[in-house]
Amino acid sequence: MSRSLKWLSVLTTIGMLFVLIGGALVTKTESGAGCGDSWPLCHGQLIPDEITFELVIELSHRVVSGVVGVLVLALSICAWKAIGHIRETKFLAFISFFFLVLQGLIGAAAVKWGQSDIVLALHFGISLISFASVLLLTLLIFEVDKKFDADSLVIAPKLRIQFYAITIYSLVVVYTGALVRHVGASLACPDWPVCSYNNIGLPTQMHEWVQMGHRMLAGILFIWVVLLAVRIVKHYKHEKVLYHGWMIVLGLISLQVMSGAVIVFSKLNLFIALAHALFIACLFGVLSYFILLSSRSKKNELALIAEAQNTNEERIKPNQTIPVQ
Repeated sequence: MSRSLKWLSVLTTIGMLFVLIGGALVTKTESGAGCGDSWPLCHGQLIPDEITFELVIELSHRVVSGVVGVLVLALSICAWKAIGHIRETKFLAFISFFFLVLQGLIGAAAVKWGQSDIVLALHFGISLISFASVLLLTLLIFEVDKKFDADSLVIAPKLRIQFYAITIYSLVVVYTGALVRHVGASLACPDWPVCSYNNIGLPTQMHEWVQMGHRMLAGILFIWVVLLAVRIVKHYKHEKVLYHGWMIVLGLISLQVMSGAVIVFSKLNLFIALAHALFIACLFGVLSYFILLSSRSKKNELALIAEAQNTNEERIKPNQTIPVQ
């Protein structure tokens, strides 16, 4: 595989992370209106006369998103040409660019006409899908040179189903986390893990329900990841890609939970909040890779069954008698 394509894929993946973190920064600093209701220009100007902090944040995010959009398009076209014979390539190339464009359109619509918090919360999840697609394209490019062997992996059907389910569920957790930010419920509960040690009962108002709902769903995700880690250590430790990959998932979800707690204790420290967004982006990317492995595993399982049947037929043939005509 050409070195230039590898560099393009790595650069685009890093760029997508900047887009994700930039979007979170816009939300957390309330800079969404930094350019007024003008898009793609700021206040109808290429370079506005009055420069504010919010304007710099919003305009920087737009510029980075535009540059990365060009990189994603270039990567999609190059990957399509170079490794289009790999069955996942064309699908990933399409959705990586499609969801990036969709993310931009939702952002533009929010600037021009405004959007509800429920719709805006979708913005981060859509960006996440585009990032995961770019990450998987990058992994496919590096797989061609056999930098790591994941082609022959066979995963038990029940475990594959769990990988599919936990990845979809993680998107629900991401959505509720984005909703917490957009409705301004990040500090609705002053304590952790309960909402308030002075009142350990049920939440009393909507912002507390949003915050505690997100914590509960995130806690379930953490426990689910831990249980799967125990199963993988017990039965799949010899499968290096599966074992090491899930240890990364376990590490990322642990960092995610810890950073979520520190956000509360630090009263919404900006850098911790951005790290929180970074961890979930990386987590979803790795979980998406397990979806890729699971989709291949079914094909590998069928191939092994067919090979076993052919082997049995070869063993039987020497002992068979030839009928006399």
